Parts: sequence; structure tokens; C-alpha cells
Amino acid sequence: MTNHQDLWDPSNERAWVNAVAHSKLPPLVISVALTGGVHGKESNPNLPETAEEQAQQAYDCYNAGATYVHLHARVPGQPWQTSTDSAVYRNMNRMVREKCPKIIINNTCGGGYGADLSQALAPLDANPEAASLDIGPLATRFIMKKRPEAGRMEDLNFEAVAPFGYEMTETYAKAMMDKGVRPEVEVFHPGNWSLVQNLIDKGLLKPPYLTQLVFGFQSGSYPTPKQIINLAETAPKPSSLTLLGVGPWQTSVMTMGILMGMNVRTGMEDNLYLGKGQPVQSNAQLVEKVVRLARELGREIATPEQAREILGFSATPTSYD
Repeated sequence: MTNHQDLWDPSNERAWVNAVAHSKLPPLVISVALTGGVHGKESNPNLPETAEEQAQQAYDCYNAGATYVHLHARVPGQPWQTSTDSAVYRNMNRMVREKCPKIIINNTCGGGYGADLSQALAPLDANPEAASLDIGPLATRFIMKKRPEAGRMEDLNFEAVAPFGYEMTETYAKAMMDKGVRPEVEVFHPGNWSLVQNLIDKGLLKPPYLTQLVFGFQSGSYPTPKQIINLAETAPKPSSLTLLGVGPWQTSVMTMGILMGMNVRTGMEDNLYLGKGQPVQSNAQLVEKVVRLARELGREIATPEQAREILGFSATPTSYD
């Protein structure tokens, strides 16, 4: 496990200058979010929904260079609906582990539309190594495309506010700590740091802080270089930072992350297009794009063993026998 003092700090300009000059930026950890909890095949028929589809695409991404996977399980037989059944998550985790022996497994705690607190936290009983912890509140508005078999006969306008305030984030973080699951905090704008610091002060987050910086999401920071630098420089230390760009900003945000020595997330949860007007064919196609960018910019791709060390995870992967 990486010593906290050795953890890469993108705000250290002198370290960056020396690292680039000697081709010594840290190996790039590529995370992939396969499916998400809202859109489905109605948005892109190549998006994996079933456990079998997700396990296969996780395997393809693993072979392409991804070493961390973020999973949303769907209800068996009703793949348009997000599952809140820990047994369904555990089965999917098992299938992914069988195909990807050393990949880091992260389960969502987003819950999906209409889920209550206990349902949102159910994936923690599936023994993931990490779980997402949104820092909010978050306001969203989007269109859910029609899907007749789901009873959605026409496009649906959706708007909601996710109330991830102090009390809720404390509840999530404590539940994760009690289950031995590492929280991955999802930070959307600088104001979120107050809530993250509250968790640190209460002993609910342990260093190094596993942190994902999200850009291009509604009610979050603009996906610009200025905002990326600001959010990275104001992160509590020591933090392990991963950058995520939504939709058309995915490539530019990931490129900034690669350049700055941070890690990146890609995948069809965040973006359904390889380029303008070009629907992506698989999650592996998006991972392959990251690998090409990284190599052109002088970053090595982290091996599964390196990813576990860089992010501070046990060298021994979870098992699901």
C-alpha cells in the first residue's frame, strides 16, 4: 500500500515539472462505470444491463486496461429497473470477480429512482471493496427516453433534487465503515468540500481519501480546465483523485486528468458516444480510447497490482464464494 507521503499531489508544481521531464508521472488507474442507474438500452442498445452482460463487458475492459469497475445492478427480468437487492449485487460481483481476478469492485449506493435509505445501502451487504458516496445536494433534470416494456410509452421529463446533506452523508459513511467498505466520495463543486471535511473530522473517512471529481453534471462545476485545477488543488490531503467527465466533456476532462497525473473514469454510465454522432459500441471501446490518450501523453497504464497500491486497497481482492 502506498505511503501517504508518496501519494501523488497534482497541486505540487515542482513535482509535476520533474515528473514530466523524466517521464515519471504515476501509472494511470482507469476506472470504468459500465451502465449507471437511469438510462438503458433505449439510449444505446450496446449498454450492458444484465449481470451477464456487465460481467462480460467488465472482462473486456479489464483486458483493455481498466483496473477498477463501478457497478449498478439491474432487476433480473426487468433490466430497465435498478436493483436494491444485495443478493443480486453479490451475484454480479461474483461473476465479475470470476472473470477479472484482481479488478477493484465498487458498488453504487445511489439507490436508483424511488429507493429509500435502506434500499440504497443494500449493496454494502454484497461485499464490494468500495462504494459510491455522493456529496450534495444535487439538482438534476433530464429526459428518460420511451421504453414500452417498462411502461414508458413516451419520453419522460424528469427532475429531482438528491438531498445528500450533512446527516445523510454521515449515515452513508458510517454504514460503509461498519461494513468494512471504503467510501468513494463523489465531489461535484467546491462547496462539497465542507461536507467531506465534516466526515473527516468525525472520523468517518480514513486517509488516503478516495475521491472522484465530477465535471459536466448538472448543478456541478463547469467542465473547464480552470475548475478542474481549482477542485484538485482544494482537495483535502492526502487524497487519491480520479476525474470524471459527463457526456461531451468526457474526453477533455480525462485528458486534463491524464496530464495532471490524476486517475480517470470512463464508461457508458457517463457517456454514450465515442465522438460526435458516433454511438459507442462497448465500454471497452471507451477504455481503449483512454489508453491511446495516455500513451500519447506519456502515462503508463497501471496494472491491477499497481492500482491497488496507488489507491490504497488491499493486495488481496474480495472473494464471493
